[in-house]
Amino acid sequence: MALLKVKFDQKKRVKLAQGLWLMNWLSVLAGIILFSLGLFLKIELRKRSDVMNNSESHFVPNSLIGVGMLSCVFNSLTGKICYDALDPAKYAKWKPWLKPYLAICVLFNVALFLVALCCFLLRGSLESTLAQGLKNGMKYYRDTDTPGRCFMKKTMDLLQIEFKCCGNSGFRDWFEIQWISNRYLDLSSKEVKDRIKSNVDGRYLVDGVPFSCCNPSSPRPCIQYQLTNNSAHYSYDHQTEELNLWLHGCRAALLNYYGSLMNSMGAATLLVWLFEVTITVGLRYLHTALEGVSNPEDPECETEGWLLEKSIPETWKAFLESLKKLGKGNQVEAEGADAGQAPEAG
Repeated sequence: MALLKVKFDQKKRVKLAQGLWLMNWLSVLAGIILFSLGLFLKIELRKRSDVMNNSESHFVPNSLIGVGMLSCVFNSLTGKICYDALDPAKYAKWKPWLKPYLAICVLFNVALFLVALCCFLLRGSLESTLAQGLKNGMKYYRDTDTPGRCFMKKTMDLLQIEFKCCGNSGFRDWFEIQWISNRYLDLSSKEVKDRIKSNVDGRYLVDGVPFSCCNPSSPRPCIQYQLTNNSAHYSYDHQTEELNLWLHGCRAALLNYYGSLMNSMGAATLLVWLFEVTITVGLRYLHTALEGVSNPEDPECETEGWLLEKSIPETWKAFLESLKKLGKGNQVEAEGADAGQAPEAG
């Protein structure tokens, strides 16, 4: 028994074909929007690729660009099919290809749904990428004279100013690395020598942060150095007073920014997916309704359209049997090829 059977006369078939034609061209616009969103996200990630550890974060924008292009191609073709469906002579050339084309459309819908899920689920991967990338960026902050790293100071400073953040997880991350180049240290100074010797790795560590961590909204002039030394500043207690620095880490700030972008894009992709599923279902009904027109000279006859020719369990069973037959056919061909090679060897 056919699943979700609907009766169509000529008027309903024409309305269905015209409605699907319009929906397909709207989906072409939706595909262009998906392509644009993927391109925008890719550009935003490229801007800060210096503080990202690998290229895995580009999977989502690349996928959006891919499904956007495929959506434009498939919906343009489907729109042409729906337009030709109004003319029996033109529709005849599409008739043999509609079943495999519908199968391809179903696979495309599955891929589109998976891309939408990836937009929501890749936050964890992005967090680890940012954590390691920011750690490396802070590590190379001082290498202003090293080729290939001389831009890192500017990158980190602009990042902290733009996103109002400091360090990886917080401003104290700067205490654990040497972010001042030896070029700007007086190595003959006893204080500098003692500080370097006091560190196991021979690094010049200070309880200070770069200028880009300063919050310009603070009424007090920025305190960058000796942040944990209360006696170094007048009327200052680092444990109770609200510091005039950005307190949030850059990893959380970037993660919130990119996470909100990907969540919005995931929601948009889900809407496009629902639209594409509706078009695929409509195309299936149009295909089965036109299949029922047995006499081309009587186009006004009433026909039936359905989603599946059999019930869901029967369709699944038939699908498994077809897979088994395909596997047995391949096995027979392989045995025939081996039998043919045996006499040659003899």
